Amino acid sequence: MLTILGFTMIATFLVLIMMKKMSPIAALVLIPALFCVFVGKGAHLGDYVIEGVGNLAPTAAMLMFAIVYFGVMIDVGLFDPIVRGILKFCKADPLRIVVGTALLAAIVSLDGDGSTTFMITVSAMYPLYKRLKMSLVVMTGVAATANGVMNTLPWGGPTARAATALKLDAGDIFVPMIPALAVGLVAVIALSYVLGLRERKRLGVLSLADVLEKEKQETETPGTTEVTETETVLVGAGATASGGPGDGKVRFTKTTGGAGSGTDAAAADDDEEEDDVRLQGLDPNRPTLRPKLYWFNALLTVTLLTAMIMELLPIPVLFLLGAALALSVNFPHIPDQRARLAAHADNVLNVSGMVFAAAVFTGVLQGTGMVDSMAKWLVDGIPDGMGPHMAIVTGVLSLPLTYFMSNDGFYFGVLPVLAEAGAAHGVSPLEIARASLVGQPLHMSSPLVPAVYVLVGMAKVEFGDHTKFVVKWAALTSLVVLGAGILFGII
Repeated sequence: MLTILGFTMIATFLVLIMMKKMSPIAALVLIPALFCVFVGKGAHLGDYVIEGVGNLAPTAAMLMFAIVYFGVMIDVGLFDPIVRGILKFCKADPLRIVVGTALLAAIVSLDGDGSTTFMITVSAMYPLYKRLKMSLVVMTGVAATANGVMNTLPWGGPTARAATALKLDAGDIFVPMIPALAVGLVAVIALSYVLGLRERKRLGVLSLADVLEKEKQETETPGTTEVTETETVLVGAGATASGGPGDGKVRFTKTTGGAGSGTDAAAADDDEEEDDVRLQGLDPNRPTLRPKLYWFNALLTVTLLTAMIMELLPIPVLFLLGAALALSVNFPHIPDQRARLAAHADNVLNVSGMVFAAAVFTGVLQGTGMVDSMAKWLVDGIPDGMGPHMAIVTGVLSLPLTYFMSNDGFYFGVLPVLAEAGAAHGVSPLEIARASLVGQPLHMSSPLVPAVYVLVGMAKVEFGDHTKFVVKWAALTSLVVLGAGILFGII
């Protein structure tokens, strides 16, 4: 009975948000509360929620201060060189932009934190997608899938969990998986190429001049031409020359003289360079830039990420300290610090609210025993004849199980049972551990992953739209990794 109710609760949640009948926050809270009553444990709902909130509170704190920290780093221009390099490659070609999204997400994912990856990727690419009227779910889908493949890094979480649960060395699990994961990353790049071709076919082959000329014609008035861009938003950019302090938007305004203005070739070149910056969505003159502190901010970020990888302190504490230090050094005046916090408050509130709402969902799933019942049902359903192939079975099961439950639930609750079943048929725990990683591309779009709410929130995409688009592609990428692992004899 618990198994049926568990799957029904998850299915109800997914259907309602994909059909946009409920907001994700409302669905994450109300649906599990209702099913908790159905199970007959409504009197314990408060205990389950408090336990769930307690478990996710460190994650919420980490996300809150990580958003502030990396938002400040974006404001002061730390990532501008990387972003401009990717954007220079992308130009105004939809194909290049989608491929650039995958490359940027994969590169930034090296820090092992999904929230960081999504903040930087969306901040860089959102203006281009918005400006060229490209599909934003393509951006979120490609970014999430690329990050899912890279999430298998030993410091990303799943590999460390698998190693801990099965008492293995993380290096022994990860290093042999590198060829299969590399194939998975190639698959993501190929996917981005295909999706980019679709966007190019839908929008046509664009050039920078075409985009700007079209905008100029749309806003042209007799005598003086004023081109004002009010839609392009660089999340967390804060105050600009044409925007109020801390409004969170970058607005670019360009005024050119009418007929007979005598604009020469040099001025035209300057205009072209300015237009290129406008399209990129990076204002080189924004007042929040701190070029003199660039190397301090770079060193601070490297130190922070190193300390995170070495686990010198809990991650929430590291980001709390980092955010406080970054604000104090880059913006020593209190009003400026308040402006920066206000600029990022919207993202902080959206993400932390979603995380605490997800705590209700996970708390009820765990507290009522639904997760354990669902896992046991799936494991018991494996035919005896599949015993010698438990590594492949684990790889296949990792797709739905890591999507419908947290990594902790899967790696510490289900994986040891699968490893035991495999050991009875002579399957190495290392093979089981490696196979358990293949579901991560799909896992990163799970409604139980806090980072995905950073992605859809900053991209202004409905979670249901993201889910409908990404599930099939992420699942396909996971199967490609599994197939490559089998082919290489790793799994």
